[in-house]
Amino acid sequence: MAKSNKFAKNDAGFTGLEAAIVLIAFVVVAAVFSYVMLGAGFFTSQKSKEVVHNGVTMATSSVELAGPVYAGGDVANSKLINVTIPLQLTAGNNPVDITKITIAYDTNTYHNASIYDGNDTAQINWIRTSTANNLLESSEMIELIVTIPAEGQIGVNDKAHLVITPANGGASLPLDITVPPAIVPNMQLTY
Repeated sequence: MAKSNKFAKNDAGFTGLEAAIVLIAFVVVAAVFSYVMLGAGFFTSQKSKEVVHNGVTMATSSVELAGPVYAGGDVANSKLINVTIPLQLTAGNNPVDITKITIAYDTNTYHNASIYDGNDTAQINWIRTSTANNLLESSEMIELIVTIPAEGQIGVNDKAHLVITPANGGASLPLDITVPPAIVPNMQLTY
């Protein structure tokens, strides 16, 4: 007697309805996948746009030296007491708020993240100005007079590193200075 299995595997019963259900499932999965991929693409393109915009803002908010750097010296103690830095905007750039510039100062034994206080108007000497505000604009030039704290003052032939950074994320201007072999009240520094 042969055993009969009424639930035996039989593909003959695969109908058009089952085929349609499988096809619809594939279409739904493909639609969800394409929706996710399009969303990721839109998100990526938006982030790329933001990165480019931030990069342009940073690149167009920079300052550069506008002449030689001078310093004031304390002859009695043979120490550098201040640095005068002439600045102007780089070509074609956006105005920079000079009250928000930071100047970091480093020597072999001393570090100060910001020795410049832009709110002290005695530290700003306008060489050329076109408008009466705190913005350094394309046709303007200033001198920043930076007082060096007593514990960071350096002597003859010593070196220091300054980094001038606009507040709006503009490119930093590094400046390595070397004190001359003799300290005088007013001297030009090499950099």
